[in-house]
Amino acid sequence: MGSISTAGEAVARIAYLASDVVVSVQPSLATPSEFSEALSTLHKNKASSLVAKGQPEIHTVRHNADPLLSVFQPIRSGKLTSVTTTSSILVKSIPHLYKLAQYPVVLHVSVHPAGFPDFSDITSIRQSGFTFLQSETLQQAQDIALTAHALAIRSGKGVIHFFDAGALAMSKQIPYESQELASQLLDLDAVAAFQAESSDETTLYTNSGKSATVKVARSQAKPQNSAPAQDGAPAESLSVPAPDRTSTRASSAASTNRESSTASGVSSSSATTVESLASRPISSEDIYRFAGQIWAQIKDATGRTYDAFEYTGPEDALSAVFLFGADTAAFADEIDSAEDSEPYADAGIITVRLYRPWLGASLAHRLPASIKKIAVLEQVRRKTTRWGPLLLDILMSLKSAGNTPTIVGYQLGYINEQTVRQALRGVFQNLNSESPVQNLQIGKLEGPQSEVTAKVEQPALENAYMKILDQVFGERLHVANQLNAKHAGVSNEVSTSPEFGFGALLARKEHQNRLLDEVRAAAKSNPFTTQAPLEWLSKWALAAEDGDKANDLAPEVIARLSTDGSSAASQLLESKKLFFRESPWLIGSDAWAYDLGNSGVHHVLASGENVNMLIVDSQPYSERAAADAARRKKDIGLYAMNFGNAYVASVAVYSSYTQVLEAMIEADKFNGPSVVLAYLPYEKENDSPLTVLQETKKAVDLGYWPLYRWDPTGDEKGEPNFQLDSERIKKELEEFLSRDNYMSQLMKRHPQFSSNLSGSYGTEVRQLQKRKAKDAYSQLLEGLAGDPLTVLFASDNGNAENLAKRLANRGKARGLKTMVMAMDDYPVEDLSNEQNIVFISSTAGQGEFPQNGRTFWEAIRDSTDLDLATVNFSTFALGDSHYWPRKEDKIYYNKPGKDLHARVLALGGKALVDCGLGDDQDPDGYQTGYADWEPKLWQALGVDKVEGLPDEPPPLTNEDIKIASNYLRGTIEEGLQDTTTGAISAADQQLTKFHGTYMQDDRDLRDERKAQGLEPAYSFMIRCRLPGGVATPKQWLQMDEISTKLGNETMKLTTRQTFQFHGVVKGKLKPAMQAINKALMTTIAACGDVNRNVMCSSLPTQSEYHAEVHAISKKISDHLLPSTTAYHEIWIEDDETKQKKKVAGDAIVDHEPLYGPTYLPRKFKITIAIPPHNDTDVYAHDIGLIAVKGANGHLEGFNVLAGGGMGVTHNNKKTYPRTGSMFGYVSAEDVHIVCEKIMLVQRDHGDRKNRKHARLKYTIDDMGIDVFRGKVEALWGAHFADPKPFKFDSNIDTFGWQKDERGLNHFTFFIENGRIEDTPDFPMKTGLVEVAKLHKGEFRLTGNQHLILSNVADEDLTSMKELLKKYKLDNTNFSGLRLSSSACVAFPTCGLAMAESERYLPVLISKVEAKLEEYGLRQDSIVMRMTGCPNGCARPWLAEVAFVGKAYGAYNMYLGGGYHGQRLNKLYRSSIMEEEILEIMGDLIGRYAKGRNEGEKFGDWCIRAGVINETTHGTNFHENTAEVEEDEE
Repeated sequence: MGSISTAGEAVARIAYLASDVVVSVQPSLATPSEFSEALSTLHKNKASSLVAKGQPEIHTVRHNADPLLSVFQPIRSGKLTSVTTTSSILVKSIPHLYKLAQYPVVLHVSVHPAGFPDFSDITSIRQSGFTFLQSETLQQAQDIALTAHALAIRSGKGVIHFFDAGALAMSKQIPYESQELASQLLDLDAVAAFQAESSDETTLYTNSGKSATVKVARSQAKPQNSAPAQDGAPAESLSVPAPDRTSTRASSAASTNRESSTASGVSSSSATTVESLASRPISSEDIYRFAGQIWAQIKDATGRTYDAFEYTGPEDALSAVFLFGADTAAFADEIDSAEDSEPYADAGIITVRLYRPWLGASLAHRLPASIKKIAVLEQVRRKTTRWGPLLLDILMSLKSAGNTPTIVGYQLGYINEQTVRQALRGVFQNLNSESPVQNLQIGKLEGPQSEVTAKVEQPALENAYMKILDQVFGERLHVANQLNAKHAGVSNEVSTSPEFGFGALLARKEHQNRLLDEVRAAAKSNPFTTQAPLEWLSKWALAAEDGDKANDLAPEVIARLSTDGSSAASQLLESKKLFFRESPWLIGSDAWAYDLGNSGVHHVLASGENVNMLIVDSQPYSERAAADAARRKKDIGLYAMNFGNAYVASVAVYSSYTQVLEAMIEADKFNGPSVVLAYLPYEKENDSPLTVLQETKKAVDLGYWPLYRWDPTGDEKGEPNFQLDSERIKKELEEFLSRDNYMSQLMKRHPQFSSNLSGSYGTEVRQLQKRKAKDAYSQLLEGLAGDPLTVLFASDNGNAENLAKRLANRGKARGLKTMVMAMDDYPVEDLSNEQNIVFISSTAGQGEFPQNGRTFWEAIRDSTDLDLATVNFSTFALGDSHYWPRKEDKIYYNKPGKDLHARVLALGGKALVDCGLGDDQDPDGYQTGYADWEPKLWQALGVDKVEGLPDEPPPLTNEDIKIASNYLRGTIEEGLQDTTTGAISAADQQLTKFHGTYMQDDRDLRDERKAQGLEPAYSFMIRCRLPGGVATPKQWLQMDEISTKLGNETMKLTTRQTFQFHGVVKGKLKPAMQAINKALMTTIAACGDVNRNVMCSSLPTQSEYHAEVHAISKKISDHLLPSTTAYHEIWIEDDETKQKKKVAGDAIVDHEPLYGPTYLPRKFKITIAIPPHNDTDVYAHDIGLIAVKGANGHLEGFNVLAGGGMGVTHNNKKTYPRTGSMFGYVSAEDVHIVCEKIMLVQRDHGDRKNRKHARLKYTIDDMGIDVFRGKVEALWGAHFADPKPFKFDSNIDTFGWQKDERGLNHFTFFIENGRIEDTPDFPMKTGLVEVAKLHKGEFRLTGNQHLILSNVADEDLTSMKELLKKYKLDNTNFSGLRLSSSACVAFPTCGLAMAESERYLPVLISKVEAKLEEYGLRQDSIVMRMTGCPNGCARPWLAEVAFVGKAYGAYNMYLGGGYHGQRLNKLYRSSIMEEEILEIMGDLIGRYAKGRNEGEKFGDWCIRAGVINETTHGTNFHENTAEVEEDEE
């Protein structure tokens, strides 16, 4: 059996055992309390509770977030609730305590500050109606905690159990609690009765009249003669048993044996006749009776005795000390060991166990009659009366009992083992004097410098908004309630409150006004030595109310005063900071939102003063449902807007950085109160930025946290009062706007938002939609003959959905009445009414249901009342038997389908056919298993012999779509005009790729939007065509503006050297395309089955040579550009004039001489590398051109590689990455023709039936290199020459400043994973805009997602360096691993992503860097790449170490790629997660550091050391891997 060493653990274990809900109050969500770690361990270990059904719920609440609000909802719904907390919350919670006292709530309170606790927090709330129990030893903490719960259950009243966790006697270890004893004490029948009831109370701050009652015989239900003795009055009617003097001082923590006196307090009654029962309020006698019964049971089981008051000491003692809040053990040890000469030798010790109700009449009976003097020692620092509260209680009790010893009160300061002797001597010297002094202070009131547990701290995450304030206002920023500011005599907790801050600002304003008066007076009297101050002071005084003018004048005023030397000047300079108009702010959290009427927020708004408030709300959207209903957190924004005099903004830095800036600037300019509500959701203060981002997106997208700005003076300026900066607003805000007639104006301005503004979606709506869809299907089928067949699917990638629809069509052809829908769209309650049903499910993640089937599965899995005895069913599952190679993971293969089949069987369903299993590893993929399963289904349904079945149309392929598209037109134009959806048709989604845009949806929001009954958050990605990655400063500014106004405020620099925009909604798609066209760029052929953006090495050190090579990249790009006019018709044509616009000049003819109507079988990529830099991964493309420099230093020609390609499908060994094969050398004049001919051979011979086998690499391997090259040469009419010699040194970028041969300067920025955005820590996007405004050269985008500032003249170098430093753009001091890394976009926008990539790789690298530092490899370059899927956008197969997403959080790990980008890597581990990744990388890095040869790269070492086998060609990529994939057993 385990042992317990702290009071927090002892109490937490009891609370967990005896509660349905435990509210754990912590200093912060990331900082544990003395209770929370034990609670977390119990919950993690799935320990069960004696009263809860399974595990109790643990609700973690911050100490400053009105934590007791969290108790009302569970306790009123029949859940026994306890709270673990420090005493710091008690006084603030008094309004709640009075109500909660009438419920069986238990508060376990550790009295703080630790080391020298202040028990005034306990005495201040003694009249709240709670029962109070105190423990002083570790064993008592356990027993009294159990007593508290048992007493709450029996009495129905709240109990507060308080203790000093730092007391001496709390250090002795004790065994775990006895669950048998706990079961006996808790009265589980009474528990069940309470849990079966629920209260209909909803009020929080008004008295509903509820009181705890007890049922008694009607004859005993008359009112008691005496009132409950809770305020110090005696309880005369209490029946007090005779003392039982058998305990030892050990009960109060001492180890010596002394005579003692306690009483059991047990009373009982028996009814001899049967009477009806009546209810009466719980009395003090009832409380004592219940407590006595509980303590009697504890005594019987353990021998430990407890009573309301406990005395230890001699039977004939003449004096005693009554200790309250003191460390009893320290006093007991000293008294026990005292020599006879000490005045306190043989003194008794009295302690209170049951503090409230105060059973005063029983106290005298506990004390020896010999006692003549009692010293009352109270550790109470905040006294509200002259006499200590305990002293008053004792005086009243003993006086009424007729026993009148001399009673002297003391205020007890800090006492420890070294000072207790001196303290006792002082106590008894005064006690024994002829005229004892009352309220004598014993010990120091300051105590040790211990930290208060509930320390006011600003979470690191919240620094985001503080950094923005600093950036915007700089030295003008004045935060009146700044954390850790020094205020004499004022605690940090008080000084950070809005009340204190507001008062400080008012005082500061008075000081500013006083300064202005002094300046005006000085201007009249002119007491200065020179005339200069007078002139400038006069100017400043006139402009003092105009902040901008005053700030411009202030430096001049200060300068003149500083040189004047007069006493008047010196006096004014003492307040020189006040010459500047400050931006005054109060910073707070959502803790201010719980009691607005009594907080400083109200005072600021009511005052009308020009004060700005930044209030950070950290409640995650995912927690809002439970929290808002029970905790009644107010909407500060609405509260402020209803005042009518305040500027209000609702912002979210992880949604719109620009809007945050606008709101802060507008708030500062507004003359009056301003409230900026800032969203920063987190569950713990150390949550990752990715978690905060995801929660923010959900909240903003679904209207929980709308982004808006409200300026009540807007009308005066001819501007709207309300600016909506997000698409959805919540109902309360909608109602406010409607009241003020702004809703109609808003809808006129934003008609596209009207449905969102007026719609309120929820679970009920979703259920109604399901019902309507089901009923509509049923009505449609009513007139048909044949048996019904319902087909339900769960599908992520479309395979299961397509299969389900095909099955339904085939069933209909066989005469069945078929209905098909997604599982989550089907009302589960109708399942038992079905006759025949088929489930088809694919497999997601680690054997999980796809998103559109999870809710259905959870309902089926958890149902206890579904009866499917009359239902016939079958299941077909789609999966991949090799997806999880390890034996222990084989259970994930087709797990959803198998689980569903087994569950329906368990619910009584009758299987028509055994569960069918489709396996991607079969010759025809899942179709192999399906072809065997479907005929059995028709046979079971009796429709297998139907004749004359119609021929099924073949499935629509990409080739069909291209042929029918009329040269890429399709129905794109019509789809753009459809405002009923944010999407376009499936066929148009394929065609828009040719136009440079993909339709996507935000996967962070899928589940929440589905739950709200909304379609996915559709948007579009736009990719520019930018040959060679070269752009002008003007183009950069235009691209930045597009991303800000039309996208998601970020830009992506891609691995193909171009700009990419995300988050462009359909309504902004055409304006974005037109804006790109105005920048003399285009997006045509940036994606699709055509030649895409042609890449070129950036080469900053050889600019003239780079210009020659770059010209070739542009020539190839233009030569292979599609010729269709569809692009211009759809995107560029002006809607008013209907005239076609041009991109870079000439009109385009409407046919495709190169591509034909079906274009290419698959995408086609070309890149150029300039040795010695392979920064474009020349081996990874369909065509790789290696530039060859002639003897004259100019471009001569190219070595041509063909057949490279990165796309792979997990576990499909027919797909593989491949490096390009050398075809030979061609001249610079012919290279664009050679590229054309290679492309044409691919056009005519590439596989158009299987898109996974359609890339050029497969065509070359199928035909053979010689045959393919021969066909190219035949079309070309010439032959490839032998390749010229070349050498690559690396495939990474060189960061920092470099100078080229012309003397111009180039700076390579480190842009992690190519993402250009502003963050509070790094305003990169803003900084690059400022750079572009100043720059006179060009920008070069690199193939590694970085950026080069090119062609900076020496005369501009200094100013440019200063600008880079200002915005932190000059920082390249990163590890070699980070500088060599890259990642694709992946989540949340890429529909193919299986795992995170761009958002996760920086986090992973940070964790790996610790090992690099340990082994001295921080500066060593190791090429690491990550992608969210195996399609290879970041070219992972060439990296020395790569991670390719397999499922969310799981990656395949590859090793052994060539550092120069020349060799493929190979699978090392499959489906590993972060913990295993870090373990593997740590081991490999250590081995590499110790065992590498000089200059040996990581990938080369992996092969030489035998860690991984070398991949010599794409066709052996899957052979000899380090982890062998095993077949399903």
